[in-house]
Parts: sequence; C-alpha cells; structure tokens
Amino acid sequence: MRRWILLGVLSLTLGGCATLPNGRGWGEDATLVPGWSRVGHALQSAGRSPGTWAPLAGALLVQIDHADERLSDWASEHTPVFGSQQTADARSTDLANGCQNLYYLTALTLPSGKQPASWAGNKIKGLAVGYVASEAVSVATDWIKDETDRQRPDGRDRKSFPSGHTSRATSFATLTARNLDYLPLPSRTSIISKTGVYSLAAAAAWARVEAKRHYPSDVLAGAALSHFLSLFIYDSFLGLDSAPLVPSVTVMRDEVHLGLTCSF
Repeated sequence: MRRWILLGVLSLTLGGCATLPNGRGWGEDATLVPGWSRVGHALQSAGRSPGTWAPLAGALLVQIDHADERLSDWASEHTPVFGSQQTADARSTDLANGCQNLYYLTALTLPSGKQPASWAGNKIKGLAVGYVASEAVSVATDWIKDETDRQRPDGRDRKSFPSGHTSRATSFATLTARNLDYLPLPSRTSIISKTGVYSLAAAAAWARVEAKRHYPSDVLAGAALSHFLSLFIYDSFLGLDSAPLVPSVTVMRDEVHLGLTCSF
C-alpha cells in the first residue's frame, strides 16, 4: 500500500502539466454512455490495429502443415529462452505482473487535475475503465476456453485456447501503451517504452509455449482478443477527445526532425 501512495505522490510532482493537452484531466471525462459515434470509431480503430490482426493472422498461419503442434513440441523440448519448462512457467506470471504494474505506474503518472481531490476522483474513474477492460478480457478468455475445450500440450486439462496469461499481459500492455500516448514524452522515448512493454507481453506469451502450457495459436489468439477488447474499451469509455501525442517525423534535405504532434 505504501508503494502505491508513494507513486501517487511522485506522479503529482513528476507528471509535469496538471492536465492533458485539451485542458482536461486523465479520467475526468470517463463515461458509461460514450455514444454510438465514439463506440463506432473505437471499434474500427481496435479492429484495424496491427496488435489485433497481426497475431490473429499468425494464429491462422501456424495451422498450416501442423506447425502449431511442431513448434510447441520444439519450444517445450529445447526451451531456448527460459532454460526449462518450470522456469518458463514461473516467468510467465512474473512478466504478466510486470505489465500490470507498468499500467498502474503510467496511470498514476498521467496528469489528472490541479487539486488533490479532483486528481484522486479522476484517477479512480480512469482506473475503473482499465479495470473493466482487463476484467472483460478475463471473462471473454474464460468463456472461449470453455467453449473450445482444447487440451493443453501437457495434457493437464482442456483449457488451452486461448492463453489466459497472454490475454492478461497483453491487456495491460495495451492499456499502458495508450497511457504513454498521453504522456509528454520525446518521440524516441515513447517508441522505446511501447516496444519495451509489448516485448514483456510477448515474452510472457512465449514463456507459456516453452512451459508446454499452450500452443503458439493459443497465445496468438489470446494476444489478438486482448488487444482488441482493451483498446476498444479504453477508447470508448475514457472520454479522451483530444488526439494523443503521437510521434512525427519530418525529413528534409540534410536533416531529420523527430517530435510529437497533437491536434486540438
């Protein structure tokens, strides 16, 4: 508890501006009734995101020539990254927890208002949206597990598809990446930070394969499902009307300019 109180105090100091570029605090405009226009836009954006369609395409591709089973057998036998199935199993949980902690850290760091009372209220609303997103992913993952009834590679039960660890890690990685869009970071730092958090989620997913708990298609489908739902709920219900700060690149004859752009 003291750790989160300290992070909250630090976020008030280090968050820079007290509001987002649109003059509002993060979480201030969170709503239960976002309207069909916002929901439709969020739905399209989440569906078109590479984080949704790329792993989904990968899950389909590994069905060719039994690549799914063969890659699972190779990874769990050689464990090239984690060294053993037991280590891979333990690290998958640690990595998923790491993604969750990064989400809360970035959420606390985002500017949510000038006054402590309004700051706290806005944080609670913003974090509530994140909680709903992660819980929606968990419920959807468990429902699909029950419906597909796929046996795990190690044969321990029939809850292989999709991967719950991967869904959880990817959900928090997606929410963290969206939080980073609204932090006034240099473009290089933002890109590196997003790459890092998604790499943690990818490592958690691969650990599940090396641990012989899931097939590659299980973790790929879990990543696609989780990214889609988390991005959709974040963009629909958090009520952020201003465009996020996004990297920009301007190429001139003798130099390249990197920066952040935001529309109002």
